[in-house]
Amino acid sequence: MRLIVMGQQAFGKSALETILRATKDEVVAVYCAPDKDGRVDPIKEFAIEKGLTVMQPDNFKNKDVLDKMRTFKADLCVMAYVVLFVPAEARDIPTYGSICFHPSLLPLHRGPSSINWPIIWGAQKTGLSYFWPDDGLDEGEILLQKEVEIGPDDTIGSVYFDKVFPLGLEATLEAIDLVRAGNPPKQVQDHSMATYEGWCSKSVAKIDWNRSVDEIYNLIRGCNPQPGAWTTYKGEVLQIFDCEKKDQSRGRTGRVSAITKEGVMITAGRGSIFAKRVRFAGGKKMTAVEFSAEVGLKQGAKLAS
Repeated sequence: MRLIVMGQQAFGKSALETILRATKDEVVAVYCAPDKDGRVDPIKEFAIEKGLTVMQPDNFKNKDVLDKMRTFKADLCVMAYVVLFVPAEARDIPTYGSICFHPSLLPLHRGPSSINWPIIWGAQKTGLSYFWPDDGLDEGEILLQKEVEIGPDDTIGSVYFDKVFPLGLEATLEAIDLVRAGNPPKQVQDHSMATYEGWCSKSVAKIDWNRSVDEIYNLIRGCNPQPGAWTTYKGEVLQIFDCEKKDQSRGRTGRVSAITKEGVMITAGRGSIFAKRVRFAGGKKMTAVEFSAEVGLKQGAKLAS
């Protein structure tokens, strides 16, 4: 088939690379977001390297943009991580329309930060979807879905890069094959089961040490590496990344109960967080031991003060 590949960043580039490597289809154009602050998106760099046509419209409702899309005579548009809104006028130009990747098991976790939230909420599985986008937010009919397990110590980094990312590349080829074969699935989503949590922002990532240790641990995992769960120490932001959950609890919540050669123990509700890797006051990431030595942290010190 003749494909338009629309995408951004690492997943967009890898999806394009995967499609080209499969050599089943012809990529007639690559669409990506306009350059920002002088930075060139990886998918654009790769597409240019491969001699492909690159388009970067900032508005898919523009008549000239739509007319240009029609000239490619595409059979299918594959949307691999797209943040710009693409209206029906553009989505329907290819013969078989457009399919879109989303890193969750729709209708769960529609919208952005869809990998953070299942970890934060303590889910044991998540996954990915390829769906037929409509004008709603991730509301279109499902083409295919794949599940992945969320282990008790997984972070957003391990779930995405080790599980969802590679499985998503496999699913990209499978989704294209389903369309190619004819009569592809179009399963209507159960909208009564839909969730939407919005961006996992800095305000969401703030640690409340009075919450249970399970909730805090899930928040830290679901924000590692971005946006980074945080507390404060002496008025400066202290982000916690790598850590362990401990059942033992000693002292008041938010207090440092122990400092060892491996990390810093902080009391939470019904347990403790053993911090191993942190970032303080916007500096570089360091071990919790390095941080404690740098600031002269003592047992009994209060965080979030």
